[in-house]
Amino acid sequence: MPARHAALLTIVAALSAIGLTIQPAARADDAPRYVVEPFWPKPLPANWILGQVSGIAVDGRDHVWVLHRPATLVDDEKGAMLTPPATKCCAPAPAVLEFDGEGTLLRSWGGPGQGYEWPKSEHGIFVDKDGNVWIAGNAPGDSQILKFTGDGKFLQQIGKAGSTGGSNSTTQLGQPAHMVIDEPASELYVADGYLNRRIIVFDSRTGAYKRHWGAYGKAPSDAGASAYDPKSPPSAQFANPVHCVRLSHDGLVYVCDHANDRIQVFRKDGSYVREFRVEPQTLQNGSVWDLVLSSDPAQKFIFVADGANNQIVTLLRDSGETLSAWGRGGRMAGQFKWVHNIAIDSKGNLYTAEVGFGRRAQKFKRVE
Repeated sequence: MPARHAALLTIVAALSAIGLTIQPAARADDAPRYVVEPFWPKPLPANWILGQVSGIAVDGRDHVWVLHRPATLVDDEKGAMLTPPATKCCAPAPAVLEFDGEGTLLRSWGGPGQGYEWPKSEHGIFVDKDGNVWIAGNAPGDSQILKFTGDGKFLQQIGKAGSTGGSNSTTQLGQPAHMVIDEPASELYVADGYLNRRIIVFDSRTGAYKRHWGAYGKAPSDAGASAYDPKSPPSAQFANPVHCVRLSHDGLVYVCDHANDRIQVFRKDGSYVREFRVEPQTLQNGSVWDLVLSSDPAQKFIFVADGANNQIVTLLRDSGETLSAWGRGGRMAGQFKWVHNIAIDSKGNLYTAEVGFGRRAQKFKRVE
């Protein structure tokens, strides 16, 4: 046995004798691996086609909910809607679509109606424990969050379209991007958003304001910010957009600071815990577009949708260490063009949504 190897074994034995162990460094091999399911979802009925897919979520039954922007169809996709029809293709699908895990369409609905203000640019979707569907919007003037039943019956609106009071308003939103509910506390956390620079929390039952905070748990500011520079100290404020918010089982809040290439972590009261930088050399559009935590009880991994670099990045949740990055730019199955959102089911399968000219949802099956 080489002397160096024998010495290492002696050290390990001595540490073990006093109750200490040496943990091996994390490796890329430790990260879960995925393969695309190229025929998910199944073809849509009624000559429907998707526009920009701006939200994706998984509910308690492992059904997948997709939010897209019907108004973003381009002219050569709308020929069938003309009178007389100019081509066989196509018509926009309703904005909200529910699929089962095999990709079969179950329900669809969405659009303007009585009693609520439908957003001009659909953005972000969440399904609560009761199967109710929450959506938001990110166009100028979209300052509201809407709640519907799974069948599309309107239930609640928080905020009012066309009205915003800035990042310290307690009543109005500013182009909110994403939301999640802490079910035991009945609290709605909102990544707010494309105009504002904060996380804001409401009572999910009444819509009453609870609290809000900006980067590092400080009061947010709407003052102009300099462009991101990886060589400069981290920004003291969130950039626009504050693009996602997620909750962990152990009571932490994860926030996507999109253009600043970072994740910030907080306690539920807004106190700052830590931050992780992800692909910090990224300049155009930023790297942290969305994230989900893995489905194991300890939620060991973070999966980041990196839209600018057209990839999924896997981090260790406790340290932020990057284990792997997979995917590439392209329009073939398994490739990405602006991967915008990510969701995960109870089996650990991942689902992605693409905006811009990606315009699709994809499923990636966990194989290890």
